[in-house]
Amino acid sequence: MRVGAIFPQTEIGSDPSVIRDFAQAAEALGYSHLLAYDHVLGAVHEGREPRLTGPYTEATTFHEVFVLLGYLAALTTRIELMTGVLVLGQRQTALVAKQAAEVDILSRGRLRLGVGTGWNWVEYDALNENFHNRGVRQEEQINLLRKLWTEPVVSFEGKYHTIDRAGISPMPGRSIPIWVGGGTDERLLRRAARVADGMIPQWPANEKGEAIMEQFKGYLVEAGRDPEAFGFESQVSLSAGRDKWRTHAETWKKMGMDYVSVRTMTAGLESPQAHIDAIREYAEEVGTSL
Repeated sequence: MRVGAIFPQTEIGSDPSVIRDFAQAAEALGYSHLLAYDHVLGAVHEGREPRLTGPYTEATTFHEVFVLLGYLAALTTRIELMTGVLVLGQRQTALVAKQAAEVDILSRGRLRLGVGTGWNWVEYDALNENFHNRGVRQEEQINLLRKLWTEPVVSFEGKYHTIDRAGISPMPGRSIPIWVGGGTDERLLRRAARVADGMIPQWPANEKGEAIMEQFKGYLVEAGRDPEAFGFESQVSLSAGRDKWRTHAETWKKMGMDYVSVRTMTAGLESPQAHIDAIREYAEEVGTSL
């Protein structure tokens, strides 16, 4: 199981040299990948109907994820770059294909695209996309992304997209891996089993989570997919405490995860340097490959 580091979007600040230092430290420490969360807009929560229940507000800092990964591509040489997750439904699919292809080209094939549906309907409205059909639309988006990455000229007529003999150039030279993030909703699980290369599940690391994993592998078989060729990635939190770091990682490994990412956000760290120190401490205690 490979160990990655989560880019501390909400706490790292805006100094480009600090962002550089975190990414280069993660690479030097042997982490397999850097995972970055995504939001375009933050929104005031008060006075909303329906309520906004997610953890981020108008005051939360988020670097734009494709620009960020393009910057990190130039500052690193080996470490994989990943969105975890890009809120795909609130973005134009052809534009995502173009931006992801560019990051993959500039990083020499180091992008893994994690996608999800999100929770912030205010953000969807502001970006002129439909929050209510974001789940069913995601499958068509994923299929179209793959066509745009692998076919120089695309003609596509779907329920939500129309392309008449057009394509992106330069192309990435491969179909960029697409991983789907989400919880236990059966519709999401079956969709991921049909179209994703991997899953970033929000499942508990216990018997319930093991049962969901087995259920999901059954969906893969039903979809004609090989469960052994499908990837899984989980997360561990630094705030769990040093005495639990290895136990948590090993629990995920026993459940069949291929990757785990350590999250230093919301762990009470008081400076960007503290995040670098934290991933160094975790690498020394747990390692970057289990």
